Amino acid sequence: MHLPRRTLLAATATAASFTAAPPAPAARRRRTGFENLAAHDYAQLSGQRVGIVTNPTGVTRDVRHIVDVMHADTRVNLRAVFGPEHGFRGTAQAGGSEGRYDDPATGLPVYDTYLKSGQALAGIFTAAGVDTVVFDIQDVGARFYTYIWTLYDCMEAARLAGKRFVVLDRPNPVTGRAALGPVLHREFATFVGRQPVSQAHGMTVAELARLFNGEFLSTPVELDTVLMTGWRRSQWYDAWGLPWVPPSPNMPTPDTALVYSGTCLFEGTNLSEGRGTTRPFELLGAEGVDGRWADAVNRLALPGVYFREAYFAPTFSKFQGKTIGGVQIHVHDRDAYDPVRTGIALVVTAKKVWNGFAWRPDNWIDKLTGSTLVRTMIDAGADTDEVVAAWERELAAFRRVREEYLVYR
Repeated sequence: MHLPRRTLLAATATAASFTAAPPAPAARRRRTGFENLAAHDYAQLSGQRVGIVTNPTGVTRDVRHIVDVMHADTRVNLRAVFGPEHGFRGTAQAGGSEGRYDDPATGLPVYDTYLKSGQALAGIFTAAGVDTVVFDIQDVGARFYTYIWTLYDCMEAARLAGKRFVVLDRPNPVTGRAALGPVLHREFATFVGRQPVSQAHGMTVAELARLFNGEFLSTPVELDTVLMTGWRRSQWYDAWGLPWVPPSPNMPTPDTALVYSGTCLFEGTNLSEGRGTTRPFELLGAEGVDGRWADAVNRLALPGVYFREAYFAPTFSKFQGKTIGGVQIHVHDRDAYDPVRTGIALVVTAKKVWNGFAWRPDNWIDKLTGSTLVRTMIDAGADTDEVVAAWERELAAFRRVREEYLVYR
């Protein structure tokens, strides 16, 4: 894999000392990017007409939405809100958005960014009359989670419209220790992966913004990143003291995020990925699947995880209203657990034990994994180790590039 290299604009450097990488002492107060922005009197937004890209995860520690907070603060000239997939207030299901409306709580105009990019999105920023676009959304660490590509598209659109772009950072809930899985090939670019990033990227949104600006945008945007204080790469979400707000309807807990970068692959198959249950992406199954699947995957002794034979009836999505069989994932050692390897093992074993297995007819699995490699190798009878080994060279190349944009230790 070859990635273009260029020097970031000076504007991409963080402008003030409060956004420096966090010091080691754990006693220092932990702050999100927004908390650091507010603690320093919104200095990076001074004199600017501001629009913000956010959703229900853009909250303070006492779960007030930052739009409500900034709208009530005379130090911020907040003019507009831009809603991603699922919407600003989070009322839409997967593949949906809220459209254009005026927010009842603040009176601010809310614009829909979902599936908009390039000049169309740049035109929305221009019509909103803003000088600076702010981004504050909780990510979950997987390449195919669409919010990071909303970030990318908004950065590109802000560049086209001549706007500043400010990213307020939040933790990667599954830690920032490692990049895992296959790297996307550009010919498979979609809204679940625009650029060559690994399936589990191990970065925060501010780090991703710097990566996008330095490697992927044709011309860098004027970028500022307001970093966190007190976050370390090894920290899990529950260790950081923030409330969990579901970033999307099928991401109810940090446990979901832990498995998602592997089990979302089942969206590319005819098995249920657990949508329509209380444990999406932890429950997997289909009609005709029985205990042989759990037995097969348990025999692999994958690190950090057990699999339980399970039966469930999804209330929507695949197999709606039908009782189906499958597995439930039980992670008992999250530090040892590899979600992407586990996801591959689950697909390989499902195909072996259930003769009804099929890929989605549109080969959506190729969009999720980023190439034909995973699908064709599994169809050819490759085992988990062989599939994982096949992407290691490209993953190593991405890890080298990624390392230059990491700002926390």
